[in-house]
Amino acid sequence: YGLAYVAGILCGWLYGRFLAGNAKLWPNGVSPITKLQIDDMLLYLVLGIVLGGRLGYVIFYDPMQYLADPPTVFSVWAGGMAFHGGLVGVTVALVLFCRQYKVPFYSLIDVVAASVPFGLLFGRLANFINSELWGSPSNVPWAMVFPTGGPEPRHPSQLYEAFLEGILLFIVLRLLTHHFDALKKPGVVTGAFVCGYGIARTFVEFFREPDQQIGYLFGGWFTMGMLLSLPMAIAGAALVWYFARAAAKPAPAKRN
Repeated sequence: YGLAYVAGILCGWLYGRFLAGNAKLWPNGVSPITKLQIDDMLLYLVLGIVLGGRLGYVIFYDPMQYLADPPTVFSVWAGGMAFHGGLVGVTVALVLFCRQYKVPFYSLIDVVAASVPFGLLFGRLANFINSELWGSPSNVPWAMVFPTGGPEPRHPSQLYEAFLEGILLFIVLRLLTHHFDALKKPGVVTGAFVCGYGIARTFVEFFREPDQQIGYLFGGWFTMGMLLSLPMAIAGAALVWYFARAAAKPAPAKRN
């Protein structure tokens, strides 16, 4: 996991610097963010990922265990990080950073959103190597027997997520930033990321074994991952629509 976090953050940081330094991607050929600001943001980002991810897991997935033994909240080496909590943590960290350094929030969060798939890819590969978060039993030809998953072959749902959330989502966001001028419409890339992740995660939840302490919800139709991701898909689509419309509106005429 240490290697996965380092690789994801390093690749995301380098890609974020590339986007910030590519003037032609921004309105009027001027980037509102400098590479130095991307460097300064990194500490805020890491804190948001770790603190938000851990607290998100504690709150969403296993609150009773941590209420019964509060010190284990800090046992990050024992596992338990939630993407949705990390998303909230990163958002809060970026708000604080933008206030401190006077950086345009929507432009910065667009750069971060376009860079996140690197972390998702390496994180899901780490889940696969660590034999956790495996899928439900299956007889598909590529089903695998996981060391911690019992004798039944299972969907390698971690690889599904690595492909959809990491590779495919990166390609979609890359097309938006480089071929559809999305960075010239602040907020659109962020909305596309939120929507894309919500759709990908919801889809994979149909093949992924739910957390043992929670199981299936509402008569077996939903998992906690679905309940957290479906609203993301809807909210992300709404953000894309809102920010695309806002960017299309002509600027108000100046009064003499």
